[in-house]
Amino acid sequence: MNKRLGAVAALLGIGLLTVGVTAQNSRSSTLIYGGDFSGLITLDPGQSYEFAGSLVTNNLYETLVKFEGEDLSTLQPSIATKWTTKDAGDVWKVTFNLRNQKFASGNPVTSDDVVYTFDRAIAMKGPGSFLFTSVANMKVGSTKAVNKNTVEVSFPKTASPAAFLNLLTFNIGGIVDSAVVKTHVVDNDYGTNWLKRNSAGSGPYVLNRWDQSQSVVLDANKNSRLLPRLSRVILREIKEANTQKIALESGEIDIADNLTPDMVKAKASESKFNVYKADSLNLQYLGMNVGDASPFKDARVRQAVRYALDQDGIIKSLAGGNARKVQTIIPAGLFGFNPATPYNLNPEKAKELLKAAGKEGGFEFDMLTPQGACLAGIPCADLAAKIQSDLAKIGLKANIKQLVDSELYPLYRAQKATMVLVDWSPDFPDPDGNATPMSDFGAKSLAWRNVWNNPTAGSLAQKAALEPNPSKRAALYKQLTELQLEDGPFAILFQPTVSVTLSKAVKGYLRNAQNQIRFEKISKQ
Repeated sequence: MNKRLGAVAALLGIGLLTVGVTAQNSRSSTLIYGGDFSGLITLDPGQSYEFAGSLVTNNLYETLVKFEGEDLSTLQPSIATKWTTKDAGDVWKVTFNLRNQKFASGNPVTSDDVVYTFDRAIAMKGPGSFLFTSVANMKVGSTKAVNKNTVEVSFPKTASPAAFLNLLTFNIGGIVDSAVVKTHVVDNDYGTNWLKRNSAGSGPYVLNRWDQSQSVVLDANKNSRLLPRLSRVILREIKEANTQKIALESGEIDIADNLTPDMVKAKASESKFNVYKADSLNLQYLGMNVGDASPFKDARVRQAVRYALDQDGIIKSLAGGNARKVQTIIPAGLFGFNPATPYNLNPEKAKELLKAAGKEGGFEFDMLTPQGACLAGIPCADLAAKIQSDLAKIGLKANIKQLVDSELYPLYRAQKATMVLVDWSPDFPDPDGNATPMSDFGAKSLAWRNVWNNPTAGSLAQKAALEPNPSKRAALYKQLTELQLEDGPFAILFQPTVSVTLSKAVKGYLRNAQNQIRFEKISKQ
């Protein structure tokens, strides 16, 4: 067997290419995307919450509304051809008119599927369910089918219609084929065990298979109205940047998602590759558990950590300048961003704070860290080592515990991480996408994971989300971000620019600041 043919066949995960179909033709209609996708925990849109899950589910499922390209300011039709918002006394009513289209199964997409999808997401109480329950104040029964192609969602005036529409662009808004999912419900699990590794959507692709820690294979959906240009997309899990680089140079992959800044710079000067730079709403941060048994319970200890961190060194040396210094919880690019950076590197100030908090002798703790690449293409191991070194200078001994995301996030979600190095991006392009999860303990998201229960912060987040006056809303977010700087459980490290390296054969690649990539738009020369 030809070695090159064998390598391509193995890479595609489809065995030997059949007679009459050349390896070249197969590769020309297949996109192979190399990256660290270890955060992939489930492909159920009602449960999926991390970036890797979003990347896949965005292409398996359509939402009622969506953003096109890099524009995050104007909602566009998707399953819904139009929508209207009505003031109905104590509640808002948003009515959607659905287009005639089919799921991958051939079943029509109807209002009953929308009702089932939204009620199911709320009832499952998954990681993203707070978007419906806490942000939109919805409950099971809030969504009703008016007729086959018309659906109405009602929610109280304590929620913002604009925020509701924006959050529908996230994973949890992916409409599932209720007829298919119901046949796979076991022990009242809402079909989530089946949907973890199968798809039931109307998106441009269907799931062929998911080999955990290896690859995800997506095939074109023959019933999709979106007409993908490529017949197959493969997400190949490659954690190490150098391995991605070698695979890109050999042609085994078409896109490398996590090259280091130095590698990206080198590839930009080579004629075979293009470098795509995208804005990002992501924040790389340290989360500090403030529970009663945690050494970070005292706010002064958390402030000491912020003074100990060499943010400028991280951005200049590790990120290669491809990041912005940010210390507040709302990223640059969103309304309500606070550019304040009061925590400059000051180990002596940090030691004073530790002494005042009764921690003069320092302490030892575990820092949970992902494997593979962190934001800006920095190897997580390198970023963790830098943080460990910075903290050691003020007497804090951080024991680095590197875990795959599928092990790290369950611990973090269970409030079992004393310190965690992770990242966050708002689920929808509104400051409330950060403010509520990071400030409202009751939302059971990031504030909850770090056991930070500050009623004032939660109240400010709720008031800001609903405030229609821009000046008043900006003032509320200023109060909230300043409170977080003083008392919050987060040490924001940086906001990155995303650099993706592509073979010049790849055309139509776009990535918005929400990290959404529409595979149906991509082609290969």
